[in-house]
Amino acid sequence: MILKTVGSLFYLELLLLLRRSQEWLYPLGFFMIVVSLFPLTFTPEPAILQKYIPGYIWLAALFAMILAIENIFLTDIEDGNLEQLLLGQLPLTLFIIAKLCAQWLAITLPLILLTPLFGWLFQLTSSTIIILSITLLLGTPILLLISSLCVALTLGLRQQGVLLGLLVLPLMTPVLILSVTCIQQCQAGFPVIGPLAFLAGLFVFTITVLPWVIAATLRVSLEEG
Repeated sequence: MILKTVGSLFYLELLLLLRRSQEWLYPLGFFMIVVSLFPLTFTPEPAILQKYIPGYIWLAALFAMILAIENIFLTDIEDGNLEQLLLGQLPLTLFIIAKLCAQWLAITLPLILLTPLFGWLFQLTSSTIIILSITLLLGTPILLLISSLCVALTLGLRQQGVLLGLLVLPLMTPVLILSVTCIQQCQAGFPVIGPLAFLAGLFVFTITVLPWVIAATLRVSLEEG
């Protein structure tokens, strides 16, 4: 019964996201424009572009996610959905998981699917494209959870967007460093199993712990509000 309810919530959240096209089109358009402008900021030398474009793609994905995550709980608060969930029998954590899965599928997955195309355009090797895609698959859920926690912490504050950026960017730095390290070692011909395993461990830890922390933070924010 609980799994059926969570599945219905996931389907509803995904449907609402797809109908609010600006919520997934704006980050996608931002990502495409920023990556496309990369050759204009560097020398057109292919070797230079191939060396730095993977890290640039990661930065573009990071900022696109911050752009998409700012109002993730705003509609639920305005409609009173979160208050109803607090009064219901369904754990708020399960709602958070369903909502974030829908958010990742509708907004982040298209960015990852575009990555091989950009890799091909910039003449990256197949191994580099694969490692880049794997790091995005492992790293973007971590970024999404961290960003959601920061949104929950800043609910109701003025100038939330500015404060959100100041909170999120330092917390995302380890994920960015690990991911870029994996890509650089792949490009240099060194084994990537070490940093990739560390990133996978961070992924497992994050998806296990942070949904509960986000739910508790939202509960405190709503009770104080």
